[in-house]
Amino acid sequence: MATRAQVLIPIAIAAIIIGIVGVITIPKESKLDEVNFPRGTIKIDDKALDVQIAETDAQKIRGLMFQNELPDDQGMIFVFSQEQIVPIWMLNMQFPLDIIWFDANGNVIHIEKNVPACKSALETASCTVQNADGKKAKYVLEVTSGFTDKFHVTENSKMQIISV
Repeated sequence: MATRAQVLIPIAIAAIIIGIVGVITIPKESKLDEVNFPRGTIKIDDKALDVQIAETDAQKIRGLMFQNELPDDQGMIFVFSQEQIVPIWMLNMQFPLDIIWFDANGNVIHIEKNVPACKSALETASCTVQNADGKKAKYVLEVTSGFTDKFHVTENSKMQIISV
């Protein structure tokens, strides 16, 4: 029978390798200390939000990495060229998020609340959040945890793009 060390050491080595590979494969432009995202405005029901816009692959990979906070009136919107299944990668997040997936018409198709931060490369394997039931999204909005409850965002809510 294998000892505890014989089981845990290979698992720890695998986790480190996965973490290193994850960090190495981040595009160079995503690793910059400060990324300036274009900004826009959206509304969810009656709540206006100032959003950072992630449209390029590098912007989508970088997302909210390394940012320390996100006020209630701000978010980050990921814009895709067509509706698709969109997983969200939480690597190097510093705070938990609510994540909302929208179809091309601005209808909410899925909400994940209080998604925990994934601060280290060792957590890479568990840092991805999938939208439920494989529903296809055109937009994904990340907001600070508690936003959806505070502003009563539900599957019946609607997003309106003011300027993106």
